[in-house]
Amino acid sequence: MTNSSSEAAASVKTTRSKALIPLDLLRGFLIGSAELVPGVSGGTIALVTGVYDQLIDSAAHVVKAAKTVITGPDRWSGACAELRRTDWFLVIPVLLGMATAVLSIAGVMEGFVTANPELARGLFFGLVAASICVPLRMLPARSGQSLLLGILVFLAAAALAFWMTGLAGGSDVENPPLIAVFFVASIAICALVVPGVSGSFFLLAVGLYATTLRAVDDRDLVYIAVFGLGAILGLALFVNILRYLLHNHRWWTLVAMAGLMLGSLRALWPWQSDAEAGGLLAPFDPIAAPIILAVIGAAIVVVLIVIESKFASKAAKDNLVEQ
Repeated sequence: MTNSSSEAAASVKTTRSKALIPLDLLRGFLIGSAELVPGVSGGTIALVTGVYDQLIDSAAHVVKAAKTVITGPDRWSGACAELRRTDWFLVIPVLLGMATAVLSIAGVMEGFVTANPELARGLFFGLVAASICVPLRMLPARSGQSLLLGILVFLAAAALAFWMTGLAGGSDVENPPLIAVFFVASIAICALVVPGVSGSFFLLAVGLYATTLRAVDDRDLVYIAVFGLGAILGLALFVNILRYLLHNHRWWTLVAMAGLMLGSLRALWPWQSDAEAGGLLAPFDPIAAPIILAVIGAAIVVVLIVIESKFASKAAKDNLVEQ
């Protein structure tokens, strides 16, 4: 797809059914909940629930609107045109759902992950493992791409994620400098939008995971504001790059995403050494509960895929009827 055709497609204002708002609120809640768990990517959940492309496109329009206001040309009219292309009936419910999850269960999630690490990792291991099929299902038909090279890209991405998840050995930083919080947030937000790369795991690696969740749970407004500003900067810089890759190199991008998701499973192997970052161990007690929760996590993904497929089929039929 060329740049011009991508822009032409983006310029078409989409009309999303208001009946989907409750479902989009749930999608946002699931994405926000996933981001609270080290090793689980909110982008993975967005992929599974079928709104990943739409969210990236809408975010790119908002970023372009802000850039147009600053640099022009046609500052206000150009910005308004970009904002009209944004799918607000999707973006607002998803953001509200994410905010609800973060503000309501941050403390609970931290307690669950800390007190029951094997159970938590087991549940999300199954969820992410089953989710690997989602980007592979979304692959467009190959048009000149080498299958062998695609397999190598998949394996390289998996190896990169596997290596990166072994780096999370940072100790908890109690009172980090706010400038450090700002720049850490700008990097973590990039991880949020890439399936298979966990923003929470990056925070864990640099020692700000528990600190950030406590700040949210305690309503530390200064910390939250600085973190939010950093996240906005990171998203503004990164989202257009990701959108370009999805529109112009979609096959390769989805293959790499699937590989990242596979490699990230290292962080979610239920039985790990507390003394060594990423130290994988043979199963020990508890054994049955993590396995059962892994099956439940995988089943949840299957159900979400089926629901999303039905909604996509219905939307396609409605579009044909309207045409």
